[in-house]
Amino acid sequence: MRHLIELKRVHPVEREPAPASAADMRLVIFDFDGVVVDSEAIACRVLATALSRHGFPADVSLVVDRYLGRAFSVVRDDYAAALGRPIPDDFSSDYGRELEAAFRADLRPMAGVAAALDHLAARGLPFAIASSSSQGRIAQALSVTALAGHFGDRIFDAAMVERGKPAPDLFLYVARQMGAAPAQSLVIEDSPAGVRAGKAAGMTVWGFTGGAHHASFDGDAALQAAGADRLITSMADLLVL
Repeated sequence: MRHLIELKRVHPVEREPAPASAADMRLVIFDFDGVVVDSEAIACRVLATALSRHGFPADVSLVVDRYLGRAFSVVRDDYAAALGRPIPDDFSSDYGRELEAAFRADLRPMAGVAAALDHLAARGLPFAIASSSSQGRIAQALSVTALAGHFGDRIFDAAMVERGKPAPDLFLYVARQMGAAPAQSLVIEDSPAGVRAGKAAGMTVWGFTGGAHHASFDGDAALQAAGADRLITSMADLLVL
C-alpha cells in the first residue's frame, strides 16, 4: 500500500525530558487518522471485513486493539504467522479500493480541526503530520475533507524511517526536518502505539479521544497506560491549552 521511496534513517539522539508547559512548545505533530480526520472507525471496519473475507477472522475490536496507529506491515506479518502463508497479492489493492469508497461516502474532518490549525498558523507555531498511513491514503483523505491546504509538504509517513510506531523514529525524523528539539515538540495522538512512540522520542504527548472509534474501547485508560501526559477530548481543548 505504500509508495516505494528511499528510506531515510533516523540516528539515535540524546533525548531531554519533555517540558511541562505547552508554552515552551516549538512544534506540534499531529497523528493523522483519528486525529486530523475521523477515519479510524471506518478503516477498522473495512479492514476487519477484508481480513475475515481472506480467511483471517477479525472483528472491529480486534483491529482496534492490535492495529490502531500501526503500519500495514503488522497486519501482513500477523496474517502470515496465523495462516502460514503470505497475505494474498490482491489484498492491499482490494482493501485500498474498499477503503477509498468508504472514505468518499463517510469520511469527515475531525470536529474543530480546521479552526485549531488556523489558530496555530496565526500564532506562528509550526505543525506537521506524522502518520502510519501511506502518502497516497493521506492525500486522498485530505482531499475528501478539504484540509490539504493546511499542511502543504509537512506530511511525514512511516515509509520515511526504518521503524514505525511504537518506535520513536518517525517523530524524531519529523522534529529534525522541522528544526525543533524533541523536548519542545508536542504530539497529538489517539493510539497507544503512537503515545508510546512520542514518549520514546522524548516529546510531550497529549492523548486525543475525540474520534468515533473511541466509543468501542476505553481510550482514556489505554492512552494513560501508554504514558500520555494529558488527555483532550476535542480540538477546542487544544486551543484553550
